[in-house]
Order: sequence, then C-alpha cells, then structure tokens
Amino acid sequence: MATQHGGNAAALIGLIGLARWQERLGELRQMAGGSGRVSRALTHRHAIEVALERLRRGQSAGVIERVVEARAGEAVALMAALKRDGRKRMTASIAASLRGDGTMMGLFHLMEVAARHRDRGFAVEFAGFAAGTPHDLTIRRGSSSAEVACDIVSAEEGRDVHRAAWLRLMDAVDPDLQTWLAQHPGRYLLKLTLNQGLKREDASLPAMHGRIRNLLSSHQRSDQDAAAILRLDPLMFAAAQADEAGLMPSLRREFGHEAHLAVMTGSGGVCVLAARAGREDAVASAIRRRMASIAPARFSGTSPGILAMLVEDTDPSEWRHLRDQLEIEGAARQFLTEPAARHVVAVSCLSRRELFEAEPDGTASELRFRNPGHPAAKSAELASAIVSC
Repeated sequence: MATQHGGNAAALIGLIGLARWQERLGELRQMAGGSGRVSRALTHRHAIEVALERLRRGQSAGVIERVVEARAGEAVALMAALKRDGRKRMTASIAASLRGDGTMMGLFHLMEVAARHRDRGFAVEFAGFAAGTPHDLTIRRGSSSAEVACDIVSAEEGRDVHRAAWLRLMDAVDPDLQTWLAQHPGRYLLKLTLNQGLKREDASLPAMHGRIRNLLSSHQRSDQDAAAILRLDPLMFAAAQADEAGLMPSLRREFGHEAHLAVMTGSGGVCVLAARAGREDAVASAIRRRMASIAPARFSGTSPGILAMLVEDTDPSEWRHLRDQLEIEGAARQFLTEPAARHVVAVSCLSRRELFEAEPDGTASELRFRNPGHPAAKSAELASAIVSC
C-alpha cells in the first residue's frame, strides 16, 4: 500500500498497470541472472524503477526517491492534461521504456528539462506528446519561442571496453581466480590492456576468459599478442582493507577514471584486476556524433532549436574529468559549427548527478553552450535557456 510520500509513484505505476510493472521487475531480476555484479549494475542503470518500487512499498526515501516522487507527480498530471492522442503517445513512450534494455530515464529527463525551463520563466508545452512533433517541448516567453529536443546518449558509445562486457568477464573469471588464490595465497595485480576492446556482443569475451585461465594455470606472468596484453604481478600498494570497499578508492587514484577495476578475494588472498582499452576513451566524441545524427530530424527550422542531452553510463570521476577538462564543451562547440547544427541555438548536457543531486547552493547545474552563429543567439527573451554557463 502506498504511503503519503509515495502517492505519485504509485499513481504512475497505476498508469503502467501493476501487473505489467511487476512483470518488468521480474524481467530485471532475470537479466541479473544471479550475478551480484550484474545486479548492482542493473540497480544503478534502472535507478528510477528501483526508486518507484521503493516508494510504492512505502520504504524510506533518499535523495533519488524524493526527486523521482516529484517528477512522477508531474508525469501523472501531464497524462491527465493530454488529449486522447497525446495520452496514447505518452503511454506508448512509457511502454517502450519498459522493454528490453530500456529504462524510464527518458521520461524523467524530459520532465526535468521541462521543470528547469518553467523555473526560468518559460511557458512549456509538451509538443511531442500533444501534437506528435519531432521535438519534445515548445518553450515560450514573450514573443519568442524555441523547440527543445531531449535525447540520451550512453558513454559506452565512446568506449572500446564496455562495462557490461567487463562484468560478464569478471563473472566468468571469478571461479578460476578463487581456485587459483586458494593455491597461491597473497596479493596480486592482473593488468589487462585490451587493444581490440571488449564488447558485450563480441566473440572475444570467451577467448579472453580462456587466456586468463591459461595464464593462471601455466604459472606464467605475462601473455601478449595484438589483441591484448596480460600481466600478473604482486600487488605493491597497501589499502585499509583487502576487499573491494577498501581497495577501490586507492585503485581509482592509481589507475584513473578510464580503468575497469575488480577485486577478487578468497582463501586469504586478493587479486585486483585492472583493464584498459588500447586507446583513450572517446566519450565526448560519441556525444558529438549523437547530436549530429539526431539534430537534422528533430527540429522544424521555423523556431530556434535546443538540444537537451542526458549523458548516461558515467560515474562521478569520469563526468568530472569530461567536464573539468572541457571535453564536453569542445565536442559541443565543434558540433555547433557543423551543418547538422544549423537549426540549433544551444546545447545543454546533464548527467545523473545533476538530475538527482543539488549543488551546495541548492542548484543542480547543467552544461550549456550557445551557438553564436544562430540568428536567435542574442535573443534577450531566450537568454536564460541558451546562454552558456
């Protein structure tokens, strides 16, 4: 039974249908396949679904749950306000987000972007649902209007080593390492340089598992070819605890934000696995490519266009690097010089951090970049939506 604090979540689940909702939760459990690593990754990826279910059950609410409860209320109110065709479109959009690898992040990103523009003093229309337009929102202030297209891009698109594939490899390797550590107690570091990458659908994943198993059984310390370099060494730096919680901060400082890390323990031993692709990640370039691919089809050209991007599948350290090293800014500004951006007056970028967490001053900032070549770039009425932060 929903509590007072979970009423909006319960109402949104009611729109989905409780039977379908419970079926979806079962699908997510099945995706985990009994793997703790995959389960934790799915819980993170489907944080909104997890929060909605916690709220529905009346469980304690944290920061994410409070944001989800508020945005769920806005979604329910929108559904009630839409006409028949609009409700059909919104219902279809929600249904699509609950299939396969889909998540409800798209809906909640849309509600977040709409709320931000309302807070800036704009009248907001959900044109995508209401009228079936390619853009999602129309915002208006005074005599000026703009079209807003919301989109999600995964940082995985810019990585040669996918996190989902890494988790599958760790699950495969875990029993072998448990056996090996029982025979070789101590502290070890297995470094992997994956020159040809590692992706979930690749046939190379079983082959990599086989190479690690052979390395352990052969008593060798290294194995290398054009595809990958494997090296097994003693783990030389100490940590407060010889487990994942104790070692991970030290490992992250040692290997950087791009490394894929895992800690295996057993029989009094510990083995750290650290993997890198053969080249640097290109997440910012993937964001630019995504914007260039969607912008021509999302805007009418009769009003200024704003691309509101949500960058998924990043962790805080990676997002800080992309932001602080101006990689996202560089990608956005390069995109704004391309023909595909001719209707785009501004680009904004959020990560989950900005979606769910406020800054100390109470705001949740976004990255925003104006296109100086667009005719509306100097519009005073649109300034708060387009001026670069």
